[in-house]
Amino acid sequence: MSNDSELTAASDNEEKDRINPIVFYGSAIGIVAFALWTMLFTESAGAVINSVLAWISDTFGWFYFVAILSYLIFVICIGLSRFGNLRLGPAHSVPDFNVVTWAAMLFSAGIGIDLLFFCIAEPVTQFLAPPVGQGGTVEAARHAMELTFLHWGVSGWGVYTLVGMSLAFFSYRHGLPLTIRSALYPVFGKHINGFIGHTVDIAAVLGTVFGIATSLGIGIIQLNFGLTYMFDVPEGTVTQAVLAVLIVIFSAISAVTGVDKGIRRLSEFNMLLAVALLLFVLFTGKTVFLLNTLVMNIGDYIANFASLSLNTYSFDQPTEWLNAWTVFFWAWWIAWGPFVGLFLARISRGRTIRQFVAGTLILPLTFMMVWMSIMGNSAIDLVMNDSGVAEFGTQAMNNPGSSIYLFLQSLPWVGLTTVVVTILAIVFFVTSGDSGSLVLSNLTSVLRDPNSDAPAWMRILWAAIIGVLTLALLMAGGLGALQSTVVIMGLPFAFTLFLMMLGLYKALKVEGLKEDSYRGSMAGYLSGRTLQDKAGTQNWRQRLSRAMSFPSHKQVRAFLREVGKPAMDSIRDVLSEKDLKVDVIEVLGEDEHLELNVDLGGEQDFTYQIWPRRCAMPAFAMRAASSGPHYYRQEVHIGEGGQGYDLAGYTKEQVIGDILDQYERHLYFLHTQREMPGREAKMPDDPNTAGR
Repeated sequence: MSNDSELTAASDNEEKDRINPIVFYGSAIGIVAFALWTMLFTESAGAVINSVLAWISDTFGWFYFVAILSYLIFVICIGLSRFGNLRLGPAHSVPDFNVVTWAAMLFSAGIGIDLLFFCIAEPVTQFLAPPVGQGGTVEAARHAMELTFLHWGVSGWGVYTLVGMSLAFFSYRHGLPLTIRSALYPVFGKHINGFIGHTVDIAAVLGTVFGIATSLGIGIIQLNFGLTYMFDVPEGTVTQAVLAVLIVIFSAISAVTGVDKGIRRLSEFNMLLAVALLLFVLFTGKTVFLLNTLVMNIGDYIANFASLSLNTYSFDQPTEWLNAWTVFFWAWWIAWGPFVGLFLARISRGRTIRQFVAGTLILPLTFMMVWMSIMGNSAIDLVMNDSGVAEFGTQAMNNPGSSIYLFLQSLPWVGLTTVVVTILAIVFFVTSGDSGSLVLSNLTSVLRDPNSDAPAWMRILWAAIIGVLTLALLMAGGLGALQSTVVIMGLPFAFTLFLMMLGLYKALKVEGLKEDSYRGSMAGYLSGRTLQDKAGTQNWRQRLSRAMSFPSHKQVRAFLREVGKPAMDSIRDVLSEKDLKVDVIEVLGEDEHLELNVDLGGEQDFTYQIWPRRCAMPAFAMRAASSGPHYYRQEVHIGEGGQGYDLAGYTKEQVIGDILDQYERHLYFLHTQREMPGREAKMPDDPNTAGR
C-alpha cells in the first residue's frame, strides 16, 4: 500500500465532530424567538396558539387517528416479516446492553414524568367527565380505563419503534449519520444532504424540543404542588422558574456523563423505584380487586382496540375533549418520535428488527397496563366508594398535578410515599432532560461515527434551551399552552413519518433482493468449490489442519501480510486492467484489518475485509497452545457485516477464490436488482461499515 493511501486513511479517521450550522442555528434561533414572543407578548401569543390549534383540530383531527394506527401496523408487519431477522447493525454485531438495562432506558426516556402526572388524573377525569355518556357509573369506570390504555398503550409506541428502527437500520447497517434525514435516503438519495435533509432535521428538532418542553412543564407543575404540599413552597411562576433552572443543571450534568454512565444508572434506579411504589399501592390497597380489574381492563383494551383507535366521534364530536386528550396525545407521541426514536436507536445496535419491535412494543405496554390499571382503578374506587374523600375527584380533575399526592393520602406511610414520588419526579425530569439534550445535540451535529455523541458544551446548551422554552410556555398559559403547542408542532413530523415508512420499506426490499440473489448464485458458488477440491488445491489433510489451528496474534499478522494482502493485490491488478478502480487498504492499530474496495461506477460498491478477532482458547487445545489463553480468527466481512467464517490456514489461491465467490455473489445481486421492475432503491456505499 502506498504512503499516500495511508495518509488519506489517517486524515479520514481524524475528521472531528462538528455542528451542522444550518440545522443548529435554524432551529435554535426559531426556538429562542418563539420563547421570547410567548414571554413578552403572552396574551397575543396565547390567542394565536389557540386559533392555530382550532384550525388543525378541525382540519387534521382525523389524520392523527389514521397516522398513529398506520405507523403501528407497519412496524408490526415488518417485525413479523422475513426482514425481522436482519440486525440493526452489521451481521456480526451484538447488543450493547442487556434486556433489563435496555428496558429501563427506553422506559425512562419514552414515558418518564408523564406517568406520574396522568396515572391518577386521566382515569379519574375520564370516569367523571367522559367524552360521551354519563360519568360516575360502572360503565364509565371501564371506559375510562379503556381510554387511558389507548392513550398510553401500544399505539404511541408504534411511533417510537418506527423512528428507532429506521435510524438504527440506516446508521448502523449502512453507515449513514444518526439523524432523521438518513431514513429518507432511499426516497431522495443524496439530496438528503441539501435543503430537504436540513428541513427534515429542523422539523425533527422543533418537534422534539416542544415535546420535551411539554413533559418538563407538566412535571414542573406537579413538582411545584409536591413541594407546596410537603414544605409550603408557594405555587407560581417564580418557583417554577427556579425548578426549571435546577432541572437544566442536573440534566446537563447527567448528559455530559453519557449514555453508559449517567443516563443508564439513573434509568435503572428510577425503574426500580417505580416498581417499588407500584407494589406498595397494590399490596396496601384492595389487592384482589385490583388484580381482577387489571385482567378486565386488558380484555376490554384488546377487544375494543380497533374501534377505540378509529373513534373520531364524528356525529357529536366533543372537540374540546379531543384537543385535550386523544388528538393531543397522538400529536405528543409524534412530537416525541425523533427524540425517543433516536435514543432507542442509540441504545439498540446489534438487536434484530424482530427483537427491537417486540421489545419496544411489548415491554413498555406490559408495564403501562399494570401501572395505569393499579393506580387508576385505586383512584376510581376511592371516588366511587369512599365518602370521606368526596372532593378528591374534583381536585384531581381541576388540578392534575396534585392528583397523585392527594391519592397517596388514602394509603399508609403517606410521608414516605410522598418523598418517593417527589424523587421519582425529579429523576424522571433529569432522565428526560439529559436524554433530550443528548439527542438534540446529535441531531444538530455532524458526527464521524453513529456510536459517538456530540461534545459536552452542545448538550449543556440544549439543556438550557429546553429550560427556557418550558418556562416560556408555562408563562403563556400553563398546561393548556403546552398541550396546544405540541398538537401544532407534531403535525409536520407526522407527514415525515410516512416518508420514513416508504424509505425503510424500499431499503428492506433491497435487503430481501440481496438475500434472494445470493441464494440464486449458490449453484455456481458450490460448483466452483467442487472443481477446486478435485484439482487438489485443498485436500482433507489441509482442512483437518485448519480445523485444529489456533494462531497467535503474531501469526495472524503474518497471514495478513504474507497471504491476505498479496491475494487482494492480485485481485486489484486484474480488475484494474478492466478499468475498475480498486483500492487495497491496510489498517493498523486498534482497528487492524485488510480491506479491498471495488468502485462499480454508480452501483453499490463491493467491499471485502479480513478482521482479526480475539477468541478464548478452547479447553481441548490449551495444552498444545503456546499463545496463551486466547487465539485469533481471521474473519471475513463484507458490506453487510461479518460472515462468521475463518480464513485461518487458507493459501493465497484459496483467499483469491473466496474473494471471487463473494464478488460474484455481489454481481449477481446487482444483476437481479437491475432486472427488477421499477428498479429498487440504491443504498449508500460505506466500506467502513462492514467491520464496525
